[in-house]
Amino acid sequence: MVRRKRMYGGILLVFFIALMASGWMLAEERNAGDFWSGLPQVIDFPAEVLSEAWANRSNIAGYAWEHFPSLIETINIAAVATLMGALAAMFLSLLATRGLARWPRLIPVFRRMMDGLRAIPEIVIALVLIYILGGGPVPAVIAIALHTGGALGKLFSEVAENADTKPIEGLASVGATWSQRMWLGVIPQVAPNWLSYALLRFEINIRASAILGFVGEGGIGSDLKIAMQWGQGRYDEVVAIFLLLFITIVVIDQISDHFRHKLVKGH
Repeated sequence: MVRRKRMYGGILLVFFIALMASGWMLAEERNAGDFWSGLPQVIDFPAEVLSEAWANRSNIAGYAWEHFPSLIETINIAAVATLMGALAAMFLSLLATRGLARWPRLIPVFRRMMDGLRAIPEIVIALVLIYILGGGPVPAVIAIALHTGGALGKLFSEVAENADTKPIEGLASVGATWSQRMWLGVIPQVAPNWLSYALLRFEINIRASAILGFVGEGGIGSDLKIAMQWGQGRYDEVVAIFLLLFITIVVIDQISDHFRHKLVKGH
């Protein structure tokens, strides 16, 4: 068995190396320039941005305050999308969990539904919605919420599968409906882990909402795109926006990490 595992591991390693080599050769053929000749220049643009920002460092605080409302809009987009996606994920996960589903025969349908929501990137959904609804925060909220519903639905379902069925059976024996069994027997058990996953997804959605700003969905990502398009002479503003976004993500990451540990470990 050990030799067989090593053989399989060796085959997979060789296959992976061959796949990487073929992919590298294909990328080199399609690339406009040569990778190795351009590699020494990879730090030229960041160096130019940082040098200009350092020369105009006195303007960074003012630019950060100027773009603070856009940051609040980005956080609002992420928060609303996370809430909507988490609520959808709750229902989809319970309907797709073996032993808990209201309609067991439809479990594959709900699972494929979550797979579909999870498979389509937010930016693709947002670009489609732009043609329907126009630019703004609403398409961004819908796009992130749909992807969040699929991603959290999978995680929520895995947690719900490990729930103790004895409280559910007890509620069923006294005539409780399916919704009552889920609300009183399942959700109290899984709520800490569900909240932990939702907080983690909120961090991810802040980054996603900033990225969607590059395609006209509003928020601080849109401001960053405009500042970068102006190019030289506005790099201090670019650095100010980036620092504002970076600090926000770090702060939210620390806060949500603290609450996740409290929810899961109880201290």
